Amino acid sequence: MEFSALLTSAGINIGVCVLFLSLYSILRKQPHNFSVYFGRRLAEEKFQRQDDYFSFERLLPTAGWIVKAYWCTEEEIRQVAGLDSVVFLRLFIFSIRIFSITSLVCIFGVLPVNYHGKEMTHNHIPAESLNVFTIANIIEESRKLSVHCIALYIITISACILLYNEYKYISRKRLAHITGGPPNPSQFTVLLRSIPRSDNELLDDTIRNFFVNYHGSSYLSHQVILRRGHFQRFVDRAEKAYRKFVSVRRSMSERNGRSSMSRCGVCGVRASSFQVYRNKFIEAKKADLTNPEVVNAQKNCPGALVFFKTRYAAVVASRVLQSSNPMLWVTDLAPEPRDVYWSNLWIPYKQIWLRKLATLAASVVFMFVFIVPVAFVQSMMQLEQLKRMFPSLRGLLNKSFFARVVTGYLPSVVLLLSLYTVPPLMMLFSSIEGSISRSGRKRSACLKIMVFTIWNVFFVNVLSGSVLNQLNVFTRPKDMPTMLAELVPKQATFFITYVLTSGWASLCSEILQVYNLVYNFFSKCICCCQQNTEYVYSFPYHTEVPKVLMFNLLGFAFAIMAPLILPFLLVYFCLGYLVYRNQILNVYYPKYEMGGKLWPIMHNTIVFSLVLMQVIALGVFTIKKSPVASGFTILLLVGTILFNEYCRHRFSRIFEAYSAQDVIELDRDDEQSGRMQEIHQHLQDAYSQTTPGEGSSRSGGQVPIEMILEDPAQDASESSQELCDTVQEMSDAIHEHNISEEGKAHSV
Repeated sequence: MEFSALLTSAGINIGVCVLFLSLYSILRKQPHNFSVYFGRRLAEEKFQRQDDYFSFERLLPTAGWIVKAYWCTEEEIRQVAGLDSVVFLRLFIFSIRIFSITSLVCIFGVLPVNYHGKEMTHNHIPAESLNVFTIANIIEESRKLSVHCIALYIITISACILLYNEYKYISRKRLAHITGGPPNPSQFTVLLRSIPRSDNELLDDTIRNFFVNYHGSSYLSHQVILRRGHFQRFVDRAEKAYRKFVSVRRSMSERNGRSSMSRCGVCGVRASSFQVYRNKFIEAKKADLTNPEVVNAQKNCPGALVFFKTRYAAVVASRVLQSSNPMLWVTDLAPEPRDVYWSNLWIPYKQIWLRKLATLAASVVFMFVFIVPVAFVQSMMQLEQLKRMFPSLRGLLNKSFFARVVTGYLPSVVLLLSLYTVPPLMMLFSSIEGSISRSGRKRSACLKIMVFTIWNVFFVNVLSGSVLNQLNVFTRPKDMPTMLAELVPKQATFFITYVLTSGWASLCSEILQVYNLVYNFFSKCICCCQQNTEYVYSFPYHTEVPKVLMFNLLGFAFAIMAPLILPFLLVYFCLGYLVYRNQILNVYYPKYEMGGKLWPIMHNTIVFSLVLMQVIALGVFTIKKSPVASGFTILLLVGTILFNEYCRHRFSRIFEAYSAQDVIELDRDDEQSGRMQEIHQHLQDAYSQTTPGEGSSRSGGQVPIEMILEDPAQDASESSQELCDTVQEMSDAIHEHNISEEGKAHSV
């Protein structure tokens, strides 16, 4: 590819970015788009609604959102979006710092050496081939390779120092999050699965007797997870309709300026009145525990939540084996209530390892099936091959502008569109695995997408000759450095355009929220639906983290091979830092907290990128017959691996478990302050939506709403009738209130 084709691709993407950013600055000012661009703030009711009047200022693009996103402090972001958002933005800060250093070293040091590597007559720069800017332009046994080796050392040492400081900083943030936050019910709760059945007693009694016998001094209570009919479905639908009704009445009262309705949810009834009806349902179900149907349901119970008096007792109980048979009485620390993935709790514990093997095999198969679209993308970069494949387009392809667009822009666009099918499928695989938490499912999907992206976007595109060439990496691992050294510089042009399309353009698509914008337009302007702030998206860490890490890998892999990629990457990281800060502050709502557990994934992937950079450099130095540079690269490779091992032993355990020192000190503080009793009372209702004090049962007899799993085989006629009675009762109350209001108006 010529340098002019790269400029054409860059120009197209710069135009798209300017257009999208301008549209965003205009569309965000329109009142009917507030639910798209201020979803989080609307959900928290902290957004100042504006009157729907026309103003020319709304039609002018401005950059005020950039200033607001930049000057917001890290502590403010942590308060509104949690520690995970801070960790994600720290990844951008690390990337900006390391690639600023890398760009200075490689653009002003390595790039001139590559350009003048061979004695040749250079053309005008736009007509130059991009190969003259890569390390392939260096002759064998050249002393200029020492510049590349020095640059390799500077990049690696700088990256290791920055990585260590970030790991240390985020570890402190995680410890502060654990010790400084409010009491978390998950710290006192253990999820119990694979419970042995007994014909002589109920499962409820079996659990109580076991923990009283072996954890008598620390055991508090437990709640059995039951599978009960369609009850949850009916209640959820009724409550959804109730919330919509309250929202409509509230908006009508605001328009009419009626302040008398501000104190109540609807028609003078207190805002939590629906909770009373839900508790009424639950109290009605408590008497059913003596029925054979309930006894049978307990026999099919998938597990239970066991509560302990202290955090330390819960941590110990979750870590030790409860039985000499490791497949019975399996315990894990429970996720926080918002994070529990209830639909996976019915999965038998004995099936989990089989599910993991099956999803692993399916993921590997899909990775190799995806080679087909990647091979098609690579064929689009060869102009002569395109002319043979599509002879009818030969006339257009002979024109220089169309040839530059097809070979420089379209391949990366086709690959980007193909990659949109990956996240939903990987999320499905992660759900099938049997994760008990939503955050665990998202971390698993993040790992799968990360591996998939590295393999298919990087390795398959580099080893794009045929499937056999890709398999040679595994059949001949000793030849991998030289194979990568030969092929990586040749693919530099494709990855530069990939950064432009998948990087710059995807950021603009993210901030514009194209899908939500179109959906909002059709729902409001075509279907005339009211604005609904109930459904707010959580941040898609499982798609965005692999994307950012992939660009880090490309930056390290091509730093000394093709330094032209570095300015485009640096622009991506700077723009992404501002865009994601804005999205975190205004759009996405944190539905649960992972506590910064994504950082070890980020750290390990960045270290892998450094090792890959050094392996490729080792192959290049070997091909170029530079034994001194090869020897120093081997030392650097060993040092990087040792550095990663040190970080793993020093920091990784902080993200995997609680320390005894921290949890014991927290328990002592709560006991001395008298909060422990209040915490124990809250534990009874933490994993349900019952009103505190009304529905707790230490015996585990109650059936919390959130712990009822759908089972289509169960009959729900009784629950349906009770729900209808409740809705009728609410309607009668509303009707009586309206009559009384009309009577008062007539009397006045």
